[in-house]
Amino acid sequence: MPTVRIRKATPDDADVLVTLIRQLAAYENLLDEARPDASRLRSQLDEDAQPRCEALIAETVETESEPVGFALFFANYSTFLTRFGIYLEDLFVRPTFRGKGVGFRLLRRVARVAAARGCERVDWAVLDWNTPAIDFYRQIGAEPLDEWTTMRLTGNAIQRLAEEGGRGEGGEHGKG
Repeated sequence: MPTVRIRKATPDDADVLVTLIRQLAAYENLLDEARPDASRLRSQLDEDAQPRCEALIAETVETESEPVGFALFFANYSTFLTRFGIYLEDLFVRPTFRGKGVGFRLLRRVARVAAARGCERVDWAVLDWNTPAIDFYRQIGAEPLDEWTTMRLTGNAIQRLAEEGGRGEGGEHGKG
């Protein structure tokens, strides 16, 4: 197996990340939902972007480096702990490099970033059918949050809620 290094992504890596994001979407059978935009990602990876995301790229170190995986993450916050954490949006390793420690090394680097920043948690979601990933996450000490249901607003639902006047403004229910 070729030697693989993990490095911090820069805005110049946006095109590479978009290719890997599309490969992830194909693996997850969600290609019809994936619409990654390299120029938008490029600006969001900038050190001064607010909000911003960060990414790590796993690549071979041969004469022609080849991207083989990535981790993309951003800051989140726990009100219960009054501490920042990291939300790992995506962790992906190309199929031919799975089972060779690349995913572990990417996740370990994310954990090192979290530790260096004093984060209390690293959170992420995994598709229920992805048992190889779930097994891997359990092996490294991650615990499923079976009592939580992930919720999402998108597009028109965001706009409808944003435009509704007065409804639901009497109380808030959230999670820490």
